Amino acid sequence: MSFDKTKVCVIGGGAAGLMCAGKAAELGCEVTLYEKKNAVGRKLAITGKGRCNVTNNCDRNTFIENVPTNPRFLYAAYSNFTSEDTMEFFKNLGVKLKTERGNRVFPVSDRAFDIVDALRDFCKNNGVRIVYEKVDGLIVENECIKGVTVNGRPVYYDKVAVCTGGVSYPQTGSDGDGFLFAEKLGIKVIEPKPSLVPLETKEKWPRELMGLSLKNVRMTVFDKIKQTDVFSDFGEMMFTHFGISGPMVLSASCHMKPMQKDRYAVKIDLKPALDEKTLDNRLLSDFEKNKNKNYANSLSALLPQKLIPVFVKMTGVAEDKKVNTITRLERQNILKTLKSLECTVSGFRPVEEAIITSGGIDVKEIDPKTMMSKKISNLYFAGEVIDVDAYTGGFNLQIAFSTANLAAIDMAY
Repeated sequence: MSFDKTKVCVIGGGAAGLMCAGKAAELGCEVTLYEKKNAVGRKLAITGKGRCNVTNNCDRNTFIENVPTNPRFLYAAYSNFTSEDTMEFFKNLGVKLKTERGNRVFPVSDRAFDIVDALRDFCKNNGVRIVYEKVDGLIVENECIKGVTVNGRPVYYDKVAVCTGGVSYPQTGSDGDGFLFAEKLGIKVIEPKPSLVPLETKEKWPRELMGLSLKNVRMTVFDKIKQTDVFSDFGEMMFTHFGISGPMVLSASCHMKPMQKDRYAVKIDLKPALDEKTLDNRLLSDFEKNKNKNYANSLSALLPQKLIPVFVKMTGVAEDKKVNTITRLERQNILKTLKSLECTVSGFRPVEEAIITSGGIDVKEIDPKTMMSKKISNLYFAGEVIDVDAYTGGFNLQIAFSTANLAAIDMAY
């Protein structure tokens, strides 16, 4: 290798690290990528249920609208490497892509490993040296990065990019190393908290429905302190042994800040396509067909079988009551429960179960046009280690690619 090349160290072999290393090498740097696990892209390989929602096929305004935490910080990064650029990048690497509902972009193969393989090959083909060892510290002199320590031994570099992720899914390697590096250098870190995370409920009834998925329902989150709805969406959710999860629930969790026990009520509209009058007529019709049946046995055309016993209890109507004796008031209670099955959020699941981390390196510590630290020259941050996070739909991976690309460009020039 040529001695006049800029020697770059990238810490972390996730989405941001692989993009940053590959791009810096492509632009002429001599790059070493350190990954403490025995394979790169481990978290990337499990995203999108193993399908990898690689980006969102949207314009800049839509992208920014889907970033609730420090969106303005990302203007330069996204403008330099847009969703369209991400799609073009992977297509050029031989990965065919498709756009699904909500403009979510996936590999046609539905295999996250195709994205991992493409990024790894991109690095190797550009001469990146991938080392499976743990970086345990940064070497800084006179407020300038000089290198890193690897298992206690010093290794010197011209520039270093920290792409270590957050603290979600620590088994994949994201266990907060980058935050510790920063804090030791006096760089401010916003306390990491879970985002895009399942929710625990105060009520026990969701546990009785463990494993049941609801599709095409509307979920609304009501803030009892502000007395206003803070989230509403249409889609899919599921019940678990601790409460609720699924795509809508993960998105809703981003809006529950601050999280306070019993502050948020989740209301599930089981029949969002029908207004109350139409649904009442549907109930009357179903009851007429089942007038000699017990109430609990009359709901199979309306609800999933597993949901019926819980639903019956919540309406307050006796399960063995004959349908033809149900009163108008009782029918109104049934109607109300169909349109608003309610539970109370007691808290987030642990941060280790979150898809992403909210919090991280304070954006005020980073130059948004370069991703370089304002305190330590030639030290860069990219990806989830920074205090930026977005909703589900491919936006978080786009943040990783955009910030990594910008860091790589500045390290190379």
